[in-house]
Amino acid sequence: MKPFYLTTAIDYPNAAPHLGHAYEKVLADAIARHVRRTGRPVHFLTGLDQHGQKVQQTAEKAGIHPATHVKKTSKLFTRLWESLSISHDAWIETTDERHKKAVRTLLQRLYDAGDITKGTYRGYYSVRQEQYITAKERREDGSFGPEWGEVVELEEENWYFALKKHLPWLRAFLNSHPKAVFPASRLRNLVQAVEESEGADLCISRPKSRLRWGIELPFDPDYVCYVWFDALTNYISGAGWPDGSWDAGGPRFDELWPNDCNVIGKDILVPAHGIYWLCMLHAAGFTDDQMPRFLVHGWWNIRNQAGESEKMSKSLGNVVDPQALVDTVGADALRYYLLSEMTTGQDADFSHERLIVRTNAELANGLGNLLNRALNMTQRYCGGVVTRGHHDDPLLAEVRDAVATLPARHLAALETWQFNRALEAAWSVIDTANRFVERTEPFKLAKDPAQADRVTGIMHHLCEALAHLSIFLEPVIPAAMSQLRAQLRWEPPAGLTYHTLRWGLLPDGHTIGKPKPLFTKIETDAAAPPAAG
Repeated sequence: MKPFYLTTAIDYPNAAPHLGHAYEKVLADAIARHVRRTGRPVHFLTGLDQHGQKVQQTAEKAGIHPATHVKKTSKLFTRLWESLSISHDAWIETTDERHKKAVRTLLQRLYDAGDITKGTYRGYYSVRQEQYITAKERREDGSFGPEWGEVVELEEENWYFALKKHLPWLRAFLNSHPKAVFPASRLRNLVQAVEESEGADLCISRPKSRLRWGIELPFDPDYVCYVWFDALTNYISGAGWPDGSWDAGGPRFDELWPNDCNVIGKDILVPAHGIYWLCMLHAAGFTDDQMPRFLVHGWWNIRNQAGESEKMSKSLGNVVDPQALVDTVGADALRYYLLSEMTTGQDADFSHERLIVRTNAELANGLGNLLNRALNMTQRYCGGVVTRGHHDDPLLAEVRDAVATLPARHLAALETWQFNRALEAAWSVIDTANRFVERTEPFKLAKDPAQADRVTGIMHHLCEALAHLSIFLEPVIPAAMSQLRAQLRWEPPAGLTYHTLRWGLLPDGHTIGKPKPLFTKIETDAAAPPAAG
């Protein structure tokens, strides 16, 4: 079976990670964990894009070498991914010699095919975006918007990729492949951008006279590769292109490609991924069936004092530091909030208050209280042993039915990666189980020896429901589900998938452990964590 090849946009470690970085990795990690539970192997690649003019300029200001700068800032990203339990299978950095070799191979292949030629450009250049921009980017007053940062006028000789040559193919491809981009609204945006494209070729080099921190062109040592051309190639270099495998003993490129799911933010679909990358692959000989599929997520915004949603920005001082959130509420609580609060593909507003409410009401009170009740009462009334007991009560059937419908609801939601809907399905089971306790009142039944069989049935249903829930919640809150199963003293058997899941995970006579809190309630007046640096 072909592994599900999952990638994220590799991060640019020129500053501290922000909430968007965290969300993208958590979303991709949840996808990876979910697909693994379907029974399909996964190869999850992420990493760091360490070249470019911004890195060089920041390093020069600090009086250090760019390699030293990226090594220092990269630690902020790797620490965050570790604390968020990101389960990637492969890691790539664009400074790796294996990646550089792949980039040079791609450049040489396109050069030999006549798709890279030399030319002179005179116009405007955005230092922040590291790209040339045209007059259409100007505002009505003639200025360039703040999103472009410093804009300078340049005239220089460079190497160009024949982008406009491949645009007719790209238009036809996008119109005939409606699943190339999800959600459909992002595909429409991309199609419109391609239709409106002026057809200018893409500058893929920078002269060493102003940029040395990059990959040298194999056919001209006076130039280095444009950072986007370098960074985008990671999706194939990290899969082993062109030689076979990235790591010894790992899967080969022809076993992994195409890229089943490339998780990116909406800001880099156009033009980088949806135009540059697809045309680069087509020019390199990749067929339509070998093109990647993009999952495009929205932005995390934040409400200002006027109650209006606005983009997080350092200049506005409203950027949220995800590492501070992890340190404040815990990794699983943040993962849960991010995936339950955002509809995949759309924007959402971050709210520290909502984070606290979800942690307290849903994780601590809802799930945590259910586990505490089930294990405490099983210890107290059943000696810590789960036995099948009474099954005739219709209230028991309600719990079994709720659990039985969970796989279909979960899988339906994740056909389009809507973890918020998948979590709603899981929480309907949690709510059913908690109401079940209130309606059956086992703490009262236990006082009557004649009701002992009914009490054991109730405890069995609660513990069994928790075992099932641990499977469906694991992609979102993996550490907590590992702790929950440790308290149940149960682990899923090897090869268990959503499709093979059946009632009866806990064997008759199974001994459970003692409960410990899964989540700590957050004080409602807790101060919001500091902004990102």
